[in-house]
Amino acid sequence: MAITDDVLVIGGGLAGATAALAAAETTEDARIRLVTYKQSTLRHASGLIDVLGYAPGTTDDQQQPIADPYTALESLPESHPYQRVGIDAVRDALAFFDEIAGDAYAGAHTDRNALVPTHGGTVKPTARYPVSTAEGLASDDRDTLLVGFETLPDFDAPLAAAHLEAAGAPFDARGVTLSFPGIGRDDAKVTRYAHLLDHDERVETPSVTGETGAREALAATVNPHLDEESRVGFPAILGDAHPAAVREALSDALGAAVFEVPMGPPSLPGLRLEDLLYDALESAGVRVTSGVPVVDYETVAADSTGENSTADETTTAAIDHVIVDRNGAQIPHEADQYVLATGGLVGKGVESNRERVTEGIFDCYVPHATDRYDWFVDDVFGEQPYARFGVVPDEELRPLGTDDNPEFSNLRAAGAVLGDYDYAAEKSGAGVSLATGYVAGTRAGEACQ
Repeated sequence: MAITDDVLVIGGGLAGATAALAAAETTEDARIRLVTYKQSTLRHASGLIDVLGYAPGTTDDQQQPIADPYTALESLPESHPYQRVGIDAVRDALAFFDEIAGDAYAGAHTDRNALVPTHGGTVKPTARYPVSTAEGLASDDRDTLLVGFETLPDFDAPLAAAHLEAAGAPFDARGVTLSFPGIGRDDAKVTRYAHLLDHDERVETPSVTGETGAREALAATVNPHLDEESRVGFPAILGDAHPAAVREALSDALGAAVFEVPMGPPSLPGLRLEDLLYDALESAGVRVTSGVPVVDYETVAADSTGENSTADETTTAAIDHVIVDRNGAQIPHEADQYVLATGGLVGKGVESNRERVTEGIFDCYVPHATDRYDWFVDDVFGEQPYARFGVVPDEELRPLGTDDNPEFSNLRAAGAVLGDYDYAAEKSGAGVSLATGYVAGTRAGEACQ
């Protein structure tokens, strides 16, 4: 017997979680389920919510950060996912995120992008950012000390400071590399640093006689290197369960504002965002089934009465149920509406071989050149065609087939599985996931009413 829900979301990243939450908000009495195979990609992301950082199609020497992403959205091509859902939907999705994130995120006070320093010493234009990074914005002219640690080689603080100054940041930046009190291993996880500070564990440090709390020990290690800078940036390790308390304790001890610099994977801000979204899913009553890949599906003819389709779509097939593999057992999951949010080429939602490119579960059509040598250009920094591979949806976000009709009447797509945009070059990945996840989940919920 199939497990039955009203809406089934496939994929547990930002797009999938947003779709499930939007569906749950749209129809309170519906049964919403999210199934996900692998760990969420959120833990590999920076935790920043970028809407549009750079204009598509600009070359490296033309690239300037976009100040107002909403104004820039109006000039995007009609095929771009933002144009598919409409600019009002992008605003609604950001407002939906703000409601979920509460005081954990900043940036909702303005339409303009903030410039957040990264661990490489560049700045990233972003619409929403963790409150832990707020004191470090590059538009702020306060002089800055960046602190790196010998056991965290991914953040070279002196090099990052030099890059910020070379990029024209309106402040003096200086970097130092120190020993982190209580950690001597090079392979310690970022969660170990956070745990030490969360629980203020007793550690030994040359700066203090005997053992002391990790927060005091870290401040004592940094203090001799502070030279009238009024803010101090650390790699994003300042607590997992109690980051606000850790930042406040360090700020009081240093007499300076304290902020985190987003890091590469594994990313503590990404893990915090994942926790925030999955707590919201639990509160909304969304059932989450993890570690189960969708391996097959069955269709039925679309409802000729029009319940699941418009009059001119009565020949479009509908998905009846999908099959998930749970430890070798084939489990059918049946729903009225489905949302596909399995990611792009990186997330394996879009797959390629020597012959073709396709969507991995429902074999939805992915436009691409017949000759695979046209899938890329020789200039590694050029505009790569493969970066835009993905399904092309209608305004309801239903994937379209080669005949420009929806492939399935009750399947919508969201996030990086969509094509016709280059999220890495545009810095638009999180924004597209939010906007399309919100619209796909809302439409799926409405269709269940």
